Amino acid sequence: MSRIAISLALILFLTGAPFVGPAGAQRATIDLNSRKKGPSSGQPTPRFVSLKADEVNVRKGPGWDHAVSWVFRRAGLPVEVIAEFDVWRQVRDSEGATGWVIGTLLSGRRTVLVAPWEAKNRSIELYESAVRSSAVEARLSPGVLGDVAGCDGEWCKITAGGVAGYIRQDMVWGAYPGEKLN
Repeated sequence: MSRIAISLALILFLTGAPFVGPAGAQRATIDLNSRKKGPSSGQPTPRFVSLKADEVNVRKGPGWDHAVSWVFRRAGLPVEVIAEFDVWRQVRDSEGATGWVIGTLLSGRRTVLVAPWEAKNRSIELYESAVRSSAVEARLSPGVLGDVAGCDGEWCKITAGGVAGYIRQDMVWGAYPGEKLN
């Protein structure tokens, strides 16, 4: 096995897989203090980013010579960077699928998916303020994409479908439990 293959296998083993919920969707859980800096970007790994384009090829390996496994077709979709190799980033989606994308198609803009692991007929409350006793601004379906204004470790302020409000941080995929974002 080549040094690169061994290094990639070690990176994959060390990053581990997050909790798998119903229907294959995943809740991302990590120890925020144990993250390492990516060898190419210097950014923490793992970390959440979003897709810049409506069409992003996901490859089997880090390079143009690797086959395309599938194509993301939703700009703004949050993905988790779990490894780096030169200008390539290995990403994981909310269902746990992994592959490699060119780093220029990723953005530091933070977005979230609302509880993609929940049943599609369930609604998730978006509150007026960061307390459950506040007014409900909207009821969001699982899988709704939202822009993150900030998270305090328990609640995230997001905008989804033109409505702004607060959602429990454990009900989104795109921000780690306990992670604080400004």
